[in-house]
Amino acid sequence: MVDVAALAGVSVKTVSRVVNNAPYVQPEVAQRVLAAVAELGFRRNHLASSLRSGQATATIGLLIEEIANPFYATIAGAVAEVASEHDTMLLIASSEENPAREQQLLRDLCARQVDGLLVVPAGEDHAFLRSEVERGTPAVFLDRPAGGLPADTVLIDNRGGAHAGVRQLVERGHRRVGILLDSTAIYTMRERLAGAQDALAAAGLADDRLIRYGIRDPETAARVVGDLLDEPDPPTAFFALNNRISLGAVEELHRRGSDAALLGFDDFDLSRLLPYPFTVVAYDTRTLARTAAELLFRRIKGDRSAPRDLLIPTELVNRGLPRH
Repeated sequence: MVDVAALAGVSVKTVSRVVNNAPYVQPEVAQRVLAAVAELGFRRNHLASSLRSGQATATIGLLIEEIANPFYATIAGAVAEVASEHDTMLLIASSEENPAREQQLLRDLCARQVDGLLVVPAGEDHAFLRSEVERGTPAVFLDRPAGGLPADTVLIDNRGGAHAGVRQLVERGHRRVGILLDSTAIYTMRERLAGAQDALAAAGLADDRLIRYGIRDPETAARVVGDLLDEPDPPTAFFALNNRISLGAVEELHRRGSDAALLGFDDFDLSRLLPYPFTVVAYDTRTLARTAAELLFRRIKGDRSAPRDLLIPTELVNRGLPRH
């Protein structure tokens, strides 16, 4: 700003008034300042300005699990849209499902003076954020709740959606349902498993021997489905608790020409074109993300009401191509 002032022949205060669009600057003076700005390549430092004035930095942080997963990519895209509507820059970080990495990244985002945080949590203890929240940095959690921290939360109806899907399998005559999941350390997996077990228990069909854990990719899912189909009394239906598991299950069922039913949680791009008919527990990922982002901006603008818990509904939809 000193360089701009010297080139334009005005005071630093006048340069500040021009770049901040303050009123009552003579047009010819403003033109000289803007010409100097263009010649010198001056750019306003929003972070430095906010540190001096105590104003917002016009940035928010989004912590997701893995950027490569289409679910999180959709969340990031929808949040970016809302941030743009509020003239705010979005910073995205990926925890890779690692609680220690999550904590470090959230601390780093706070150190960058973001105006608020959107968090898809990996860990279950977020008490370390309490001091940041109390100092005025709002945090909204989505897809999974915070642990040890009162905070706004926007969740999918995981338990209800899983219950409805498995109940449909039971109503269609299935008595042995294989359940495929990653880990119950993950909130969404716990909730979906609980919903499935509730539906099976209500029908007198609960059987923990048909549950398989530790499935983190399509390749493992395909192998586990194959192992279950090779048992003397195989499942007649499978419930895949996320989209990556569904992909592996479809691959193996199609490869074998099986007629087993498949229920998956999470819809995904191209699910309509997979070579096997199945049902998904679907929900609007963009609504999940936009609801959380809009709630965060209300907090940034001064909403100090009690933390809210919002639930995004699910529905059962048919996907895949019919058998020939």
